[in-house]
Amino acid sequence: MAPTLEQRAQGALIGAYIGDALALGPHWYYDLDALRRDYGAWIDSYTDPRPDRYHAGLRAGQSGQAGFILDLLTESLDACGGYDETDFCRRLDQDLFPLLDGTPMNGPGGYTSQSIREAWRLRVGQGLPWGQVAGLADTTEAAERILALAVRYARQPADLARHCATNTALTQRDATVMAMTVAYGCVLGSLVRGEPLDAATSDRLMALVRDGALPFHSVTSAGENTPPPGPEAPRTAGQFASPDALLTVSCVLRAAQDPDIRIEPAWKASLVYGMPCAVYHQFPAAYYLAGRFQGDFESAVLHAVNGGGQNQARAMLTGALCGAIGGIQAIPSRLVAPLEDSARRLERAGRIARRAAEAA
Repeated sequence: MAPTLEQRAQGALIGAYIGDALALGPHWYYDLDALRRDYGAWIDSYTDPRPDRYHAGLRAGQSGQAGFILDLLTESLDACGGYDETDFCRRLDQDLFPLLDGTPMNGPGGYTSQSIREAWRLRVGQGLPWGQVAGLADTTEAAERILALAVRYARQPADLARHCATNTALTQRDATVMAMTVAYGCVLGSLVRGEPLDAATSDRLMALVRDGALPFHSVTSAGENTPPPGPEAPRTAGQFASPDALLTVSCVLRAAQDPDIRIEPAWKASLVYGMPCAVYHQFPAAYYLAGRFQGDFESAVLHAVNGGGQNQARAMLTGALCGAIGGIQAIPSRLVAPLEDSARRLERAGRIARRAAEAA
């Protein structure tokens, strides 16, 4: 039977936690020969980080800082019943920032990413208020937490986009990064609603743009290849300059489903789309792996991990997409049980999923 919306929502959240934890040990190996020497030809489960590398001292199944911050946001969603920015920022101030010192190799999870370091410096070091501490990092830290908002507001696309945008703006202010991050949230939300991940995903999202539900600017109308005659509709506040971030997913899906285009083995998607941390490398690779393997959660996430580079973000983003496609029941128990705080996270994800399903 097809998974229910509740099952898809819970699967997306737990899939993200699993992707983050699976890549904890082999994180940030850009030398793939070194990755294979240290972890073997194929990583198929949780592993301990080596003492001389990132996340040293943590154990297999534990989370990186992305998982820690995702906990803060899901705890806030659970306690408040929905997104309360003031409550979430209070949790960052009280539960995360006191644990940081502004350096990379520090903090929960053993590493603090660029956008969080920049926000910490401005918020703690200079005492600036939230709304004035965002930086120019081009990375996926915001996507790794707004996925929870995409799940919670899957049935309310306008609210989904608005909350994803404002949450992203807490730490990242580059317009392209924001557009691509919100677009990822829109794609994930569509999967939680039960829509397929296919070559028509972008068309369905563009229909929401033209209805005014998603804040992306579009020049052409539905079914038209050229702009209509007459003056262009004025841009509105908060509207992204173009819909290209929404169009990316279907371009990637067409490649994944084209028999003349093969990436073998699939983990080499990291070489095709790029191993670094930036959003323009990470999102296409996650779309590719999720689209290629669809409901096969384990294959998609393990190929994301084995691709090296910034595999922690790649696996987390892929895990959320595939968890939404197959639902919680498609995630192998062997990956759920050893996950840090799995029982607590499952219960909290279940409550958020129920609220997502009950939303008007």
